[in-house]
Amino acid sequence: MHRCGQVSEVPFIKMHGLGNDFVVLDARAAPLPAMTPAVARALGDRRTGIGFDQLVLLEPSAQHAFRMRIFNSDGSEVEACGNAARAVALLHGEPVTIATGGGPIALEPVEGGARVDMGAPRFDWDAIPLAYAMDTFAMPVGWESLEGPMAVNVGNPHAIFFVADADAVELERLGPVIEHDPLFPERVNVNVASLAGPDHLRLRVWERGAGLTRACGTGACATAVAAIRRGLARSPVRVSLPGGDLEIAWEPGATILMSGPAAESFRGTFRWDDYC
Repeated sequence: MHRCGQVSEVPFIKMHGLGNDFVVLDARAAPLPAMTPAVARALGDRRTGIGFDQLVLLEPSAQHAFRMRIFNSDGSEVEACGNAARAVALLHGEPVTIATGGGPIALEPVEGGARVDMGAPRFDWDAIPLAYAMDTFAMPVGWESLEGPMAVNVGNPHAIFFVADADAVELERLGPVIEHDPLFPERVNVNVASLAGPDHLRLRVWERGAGLTRACGTGACATAVAAIRRGLARSPVRVSLPGGDLEIAWEPGATILMSGPAAESFRGTFRWDDYC
């Protein structure tokens, strides 16, 4: 007897952007059973499932070409993922505007990867969101050595700390503390960045629901925007993450353009019943 009443094999595509890896499920033509946090967690387990940082679910959309939903490996659904957007652009193969939980974004495959228009960043405290009103340009808060972050929403919330040496920060310890602080009612992605030049940043990211990651596209966008707003860097900004480099272009009042590589790793199938 099948636990979930689903007997068909489900195809998937494994992809990555700078080592930030995804399982892509395409439900645009044929619907899949409803994705749940439990199924996403089971599929994301690197020992007993397929394994991923994020699961990407492509669905039909009434307003746009299609809809992209993103689930972290802990089962939580998030609004946006820049690396996943580049992977989807590569998979789709032509320019397209798609719907996401963080709003519509435009994708375009280019030589060496893809370019994504991530939309305009938001800075109002209630757009991050924060639990109460405060200046998001330099927030009067701190966690040990990490102080005075800027908060930016680029489809999902980020707190950006500029430090002398991003590699020296104990992000695996402080990241979850900040992510779950009551100041951030929807949790937050934690970015620590250091300047490597007038248009070059080094960045590490603790991603909500996924932990330390080799790359975070929205984190690179949020950090580049924060550096430009504070006068620490000029556009375009090269953002170096553990998995590689992204280029972020942004001017105040404009949308964010992110460019970088993506790749397909392999394809396979699984039985839905085995993971629900």
